[in-house]
Amino acid sequence: MRKIPKQKKLRWLWLVAGLAGVALVSATAGAILAMSFASTPLMQRELSPEQASVFSKGDRISKNNRLQLPELTRPVNILVLGLKVLTSDVQEPPEHLKKLRYHALVNSFDGLTDTMLLLRFNPEAKKLVALSIPRDTRTEIPGYGVAKINEANANGGPALSARATSELLGGVGVDRYVSINVQGVQALVDALGGVTVYVPKDMKYKDESQHLYVNLKAGKQHLNGDQALQLLRFRYDEYGDIGRIQRQQLVMRALIEQALSPATLARLPQILSTIQTHIDTNLSVEELVALVGFAARTNRSQMQMLMVPGNFSQPNEYNGVSYWLPSPQRIQTLMAQHFNFGTDSTAPLADAARIVIQDSTRQLNAAPAVSKKLEQAGYGNVSVTKPSREPLQVTRIVAQQGDFAGAEAVRRSLGFGEVRIENTGELDSDVTIQIGQDWTRIQSRSSQQ
Repeated sequence: MRKIPKQKKLRWLWLVAGLAGVALVSATAGAILAMSFASTPLMQRELSPEQASVFSKGDRISKNNRLQLPELTRPVNILVLGLKVLTSDVQEPPEHLKKLRYHALVNSFDGLTDTMLLLRFNPEAKKLVALSIPRDTRTEIPGYGVAKINEANANGGPALSARATSELLGGVGVDRYVSINVQGVQALVDALGGVTVYVPKDMKYKDESQHLYVNLKAGKQHLNGDQALQLLRFRYDEYGDIGRIQRQQLVMRALIEQALSPATLARLPQILSTIQTHIDTNLSVEELVALVGFAARTNRSQMQMLMVPGNFSQPNEYNGVSYWLPSPQRIQTLMAQHFNFGTDSTAPLADAARIVIQDSTRQLNAAPAVSKKLEQAGYGNVSVTKPSREPLQVTRIVAQQGDFAGAEAVRRSLGFGEVRIENTGELDSDVTIQIGQDWTRIQSRSSQQ
């Protein structure tokens, strides 16, 4: 028998692997296509022509290529509305829930929104931005006057929520919406096999009126859907809803890093069928697959998490009603920098940047040493706060207000760490430095030289 050269064997192996990859993609695309015709539509409620026109400014957002998964054709903004609807929130709860002696969760998309996000998928910049909108944000709701933005969905559904969001953010367009209730979030986390996060502190709370029981210990752990909901719904801390947004960002980043992979894409039909009764969206299946595929391919450093900038209202400022008061100027800067919308008239962070240091190494000299180095670099507004509970391997330089250039300048001054655009740092800072073990290693090398 003639012996096949090794090089030729390798070429055959690559060919077989390539054909297997094509077959996998084809099978996945075929399953998704079949599901799009055979399954329950993703849209659970009907929009009037006027409501639908709110989302029609950009027309098509994806294309379906032969033997490939659908792809995004342009940048798109997706409004995500998270809801927790109880029997006490609806006039006619389902029959099987009427006799319960507590406020049970209802599979509904009506009522006040519990969570609001504006996601920007940008295939041109290969970037994904998630902007959290605090539920208590004081803004103008078209046709209803000034109110908390979470009232928009109760008064006019996703279309009015989109109009109120656009109004708040200076007129930016909203291409599509996704409404999902807490039952859907729980089912999604379970369908993805859970999520590993660092719970920032012990959380214990119970509300018998809702049968809500929160019992989580601080530390890194793998949470199932019910436990993830406990983490997301817990609000009893010093920052209230803003603290909950910080935890939402922790869970979102963890889900993105763990779940968005080719393996997840192959299981998308099964995952979607699990949660589809808890989701309402005007996205087509093709568009949804294009969005998930883009997110799976996006570099994790290009995933940015922001929050509408503003401040808490003062007690008794609005007859005892608590609001998050948005800052129009800072919103304009944020939209220009991260949504390519409008113009940025502000100067980048300079020496006056508010820098807060949190140490996770438990080394007594870590925070003072980092503070001294920054002061030597010309930063005059540096302070040290309570240590970070999560032990970190790599120092995080958190651009709390979304200014990447300012945070990157701080990183260059230090000479170590990674920049993250998210709101998991000190609330009032421009940049929060969370010192990790890489500082310890750098100090050790410096002392040996």
